[in-house]
Amino acid sequence: MRLKQPSVLPGFGVTMGFTVFYLSLIVLVPLSSLFLTTATGSWGQVWATISEARVVASYRLTLLASLAAAGINMVFGFLVAWTLARYSFPGKKVVDAMVDLPFALPTAVSGIALTAIYAPNGWIGRWIEPWGIRVAFTPLGVIVALTFIGLPFVVRTLQPALADLDVEVEDAAASLGANRWQTFRRVILPGVLPPLLTGFALSLARGLGEYGSVIFIAGNLPMRTEITPLLIVVKLEQYDYAGATAIAVVMLVASFVMLLGINLLQWWSSHRHKAGA
Repeated sequence: MRLKQPSVLPGFGVTMGFTVFYLSLIVLVPLSSLFLTTATGSWGQVWATISEARVVASYRLTLLASLAAAGINMVFGFLVAWTLARYSFPGKKVVDAMVDLPFALPTAVSGIALTAIYAPNGWIGRWIEPWGIRVAFTPLGVIVALTFIGLPFVVRTLQPALADLDVEVEDAAASLGANRWQTFRRVILPGVLPPLLTGFALSLARGLGEYGSVIFIAGNLPMRTEITPLLIVVKLEQYDYAGATAIAVVMLVASFVMLLGINLLQWWSSHRHKAGA
């Protein structure tokens, strides 16, 4: 009778137990504390906090700006990832390193740099101001900051998928009479749609919680350019912990619902692609 060779790696029970313990310690416990702290106030107080006009305006700006930035990164991040994955050119390593720059820079430094560039007297701002285009201290500035910090998520998620695409399939589609748009829509896009949606979701999630790179370029004008993370910090500075956690819970639930919807869409597109293969 041949004895089963023991595995060098730990079994399912050990790894699953460690996973649950680690996620509970790092994720579930802190998130649970948000709901517990919020519950210390009455429902009337919580509702008054989360439905205040200034707070609702911050929800709107944060969500819409994050969606807009993630959508922009979805398009232009694809172009950047395609260029890096498919072509060789002088300075490619420099361009590839520049993609990770938002990861390396402190967010406050990013915000100061963007403000200096897009302010009315900045390097770019002085040229677009006469055309009536204002970036700094407007909602557009928030979108610019969120686009800057979210680009690496899309590019780094797409690059491996684009590198794994079989170029011969594209050549076969062209030989059968497909034009470039048809090849992209029927061959390339279905193969990279799941990672593209993943990059979109990661960029969106980063934008929803971003603080440091936004507060400088936004100007923080009440009802116009205030983001929700800023109001959470304001509540904390006022020692209104229940109010801060109430606003945080709203953003947490909204983020979870949006990310769940994107993940379901990604799952559906992945299974549809496999069924059609």
